[in-house]
Amino acid sequence: MSVLLNAASRVLVQGMTGREGGFHTAQMRAYGTNVVAGVSPGKGGTERDGVPVFDTVTDAVAATDADVSAIFVPAPFAADAIMESALADIALTVCITEGIPIHDTIRARSVVMRGGNRRLLGPNCPGLVTPGQSKVGIIPNHISLPGPVGVVARSGTLMYEVIQALSQAGLGQTTSVGIGGDPVSGLSFKDVLELFAKDPATQTVVMIGEIGGASEEEAAAWIAKTGFDKPVVAFISGRTAPPGKRMGHAGAIISGNTGSAQGKIDALTAAGAGIADTIEDVVRLTSGHLPAAPSVR
Repeated sequence: MSVLLNAASRVLVQGMTGREGGFHTAQMRAYGTNVVAGVSPGKGGTERDGVPVFDTVTDAVAATDADVSAIFVPAPFAADAIMESALADIALTVCITEGIPIHDTIRARSVVMRGGNRRLLGPNCPGLVTPGQSKVGIIPNHISLPGPVGVVARSGTLMYEVIQALSQAGLGQTTSVGIGGDPVSGLSFKDVLELFAKDPATQTVVMIGEIGGASEEEAAAWIAKTGFDKPVVAFISGRTAPPGKRMGHAGAIISGNTGSAQGKIDALTAAGAGIADTIEDVVRLTSGHLPAAPSVR
C-alpha cells in the first residue's frame, strides 16, 4: 500500500509549459505517473506531449477529475497557484517552488486548511514517490524500490541519499515524502507519521530531520503520547551548525535553545526512536527492525 499517492492518482501540473515544469512532467510520466492535465493561463486548449493544457485548475479538474496538483510556478505566483488548487478542491497540492515569502505561504496554507480533506506538501520540497506506482516532484526516478519502509524528510538531498542506500540494501519503501525545509509549510513530520500509522504495509519509518524549528520535537511528543507502534529510525543533520547561523533551508536555524540537533535527538530518543549518526547507521538500524530484512554489511 502507500500514503498520499498511488497508481490511481490523477495528477495535474501547474506551470507544465515552463522549462522546469515541462522537464519534470516528462520525468514523472517516464516513471509511470498518471499526468492527466497541465495548467498554464493563456494556453488553454493546447497540449504538451499529448497532455491537455487548461487555463485554470477548475477547468482541468472538471475535464479530468485530477486529485493531485504539482506546482512548478515561479515564486511570485506560487502562493496564488496553491490557493487556486485548494479552491478547486484538489486533495493533495505539492508545491516544489522555493523562495516563496513566508507571509504568502501563511496566507496560502490557511486557504488549504479550510477544507478538511485537503493537504499541502511543501513549499520548497522535493515531492513524494510511491515506488513502482507514481511520483510527483523532483525525486530521481532510479533510486526507489517498493518495500515496507516509510520515509519522511525535510532535506531533499539527504532523502535521496537515504532512499538510495535503503534500496541498495534491499530495503524498499512504501512512500517517501519530502516535507520541505521552509519555516512555514504544509504537512509536518507528525502529519506524515499519522498516515504511516494507518498504512498496514509500512512496517518501520525513517525520519530525516535537521536543525531549526520544532517539527521533530512535535513528532517525538506525538509518538510518545500515542504509543506509535512502528519502529522509528531518525537521522538529524546540522549537529555542528553554530547557533544563529542559517544552514541550507530557511528553517534550518537554531535560536537560543530551540531547534538544536541535540534537543531533537533527546526528544526522539525519549520517545523510543533509534538515532542514526550516519546514513549507514540508518540502513543498519532499519534492517534490524524488519523480520526478513537482508543482512547489511
